[in-house]
Amino acid sequence: MTRTKRLVAGVFAGAILALLPATAASAHATLDRTSPGSGTVVQSEPTEVVLTFNENIRAVPEKTRITGPDGKRADTGKAFAQDHDLHIPLNTGGPKGTYLVSYRIVSADSHPISGGFTYSVGEVTSTPADAASQPVNTDRVVSTALSAARYLGFAGLILLVGPALVLFALWPRRIPTGGPARLTMIGVLTLTLSTVLELYLQIPYTSGSGLFGATAAATREVLNTPFAAAHLVRLGVLASVTVLLRPLIAGKAGRVDQTLLIILGVVGLATWPISGHPSASPVPTLTVVADVAHLASMSVWLGGLVMLFAYLLPKANDRELSAILPVWSGWAMFAVTVLVLAGTAQALVEIGTVSALTGTTYGRLVLLKVALLAIVLVVAAFSRRIVNRHFALTAQARVEADVEDEEEHEEDLVPIKRNLRRGVIFEVAIAAIVLGVTSVLVQTTPARSAEASQNSPAEPYSVTLTDKLFKLEVDIAPAETGPNTIHLYAFAPDGSGPQNVAEWKGTAALPEKGIEPTDIPLLAITPDHSSGQILLPNAGTWELRFTVRIDDTNQSTVLAKVPIK
Repeated sequence: MTRTKRLVAGVFAGAILALLPATAASAHATLDRTSPGSGTVVQSEPTEVVLTFNENIRAVPEKTRITGPDGKRADTGKAFAQDHDLHIPLNTGGPKGTYLVSYRIVSADSHPISGGFTYSVGEVTSTPADAASQPVNTDRVVSTALSAARYLGFAGLILLVGPALVLFALWPRRIPTGGPARLTMIGVLTLTLSTVLELYLQIPYTSGSGLFGATAAATREVLNTPFAAAHLVRLGVLASVTVLLRPLIAGKAGRVDQTLLIILGVVGLATWPISGHPSASPVPTLTVVADVAHLASMSVWLGGLVMLFAYLLPKANDRELSAILPVWSGWAMFAVTVLVLAGTAQALVEIGTVSALTGTTYGRLVLLKVALLAIVLVVAAFSRRIVNRHFALTAQARVEADVEDEEEHEEDLVPIKRNLRRGVIFEVAIAAIVLGVTSVLVQTTPARSAEASQNSPAEPYSVTLTDKLFKLEVDIAPAETGPNTIHLYAFAPDGSGPQNVAEWKGTAALPEKGIEPTDIPLLAITPDHSSGQILLPNAGTWELRFTVRIDDTNQSTVLAKVPIK
């Protein structure tokens, strides 16, 4: 291995290792548990609420709050993240009743996650309905604009990498380089615009504000993240590449310039996976390297196709095309092979199971992308067949051909070149749709995370219902579809001791799915304790009504709304 090759390999490895996260994580954080638990009733006031996620997270302080039963803010406004945990300190002396926790955090792959839950202190009351206390969702305009900015980034990468490579290695000296040079500059400008837009849009995307609702605090928060660091590095790379492209286009690039362009290209490509899903996968080394290879091969292949369609096929003569197209065909085949292998490696990590492939939005988008790519490959095979049949002539055959035969051959190739251009433009058109799917895919929860969230085990549900005749503690396990065990404990209205019960009755209904009330068979275990079993076939918020008769003349009915996974 030459000294230059060792230098390039060393910088490549160093750049990747320097940008890799210190520990593995799962993209798109999911909430594992809370303290106090969701829907539970605690007798003493907690000093803080803790939410535990499945990976390291960052807090969005302005969008995390706890609202008390009196509608006032109950937290101190100083939420902070520590590894997997989000800590929300509480003010002391809050009233009894139901508290609403709303949170917004940023997962390891730079995507914000919002949610909310309730817990009660002493007794259950109505949930606070103040708009400011509700979980903050991502603005649709912001998320759409971010997808558009990422699409621009992919397009700019293609217009920069492919044309620069063709100019360096395949461009005929006879043809002026003005058009391709302008194309590479368009690629640089498009990439720069995309990078700046992504950096700006990440601020309202993280905070959950509108397109122009970024605050100074939210801006500072985003600028101190790996996402911002990766995008600033990308801007620096683009500035350096702009300077080094001039000698390359002019055909005067030396060994040092070429080596620097390779190094800058690798570092620049690495900024995509570092600021997205690959850096937060369970095996970040694999997915980051695979994503760099995926982006590089995509850029070479599609950028080369653009150069073929726009410049080489219209302007190069038969002799030049016979030299260029077989070489390009081999490059394209290699790029497609790398594209498929790298994409497969990423899909195996991000999806994991067949059920996640077919049962999640991420998996279905991957299937759509694969189907579109298959169409492109069929057309590419057709184009390769044309190249092998009509252009892969040996240099000796060209030498032996006389001028008259060559001119006749040029005329014969006119319809063939037309068919080849049609194939190329079809490849580029379908590939443009694939890039659109990819732009949406990078903002979609990875299939394995989505499936893990769907299949996460439900926690037993516990709540205390208050009535003027009694307090009723309701325990339901496992609080998921299928058979569930219910325990009821009756206490005196002031909670001073057990309350004897003469008769227990219960019903369960799921109005949102049209399931009418069904009797719950309850068996008295002791005078103040009853138990029963019921089959809950559907997920959703079930309405469980319990009628408790204290004596011949006093009875009352209470309602528990139970979330069933």
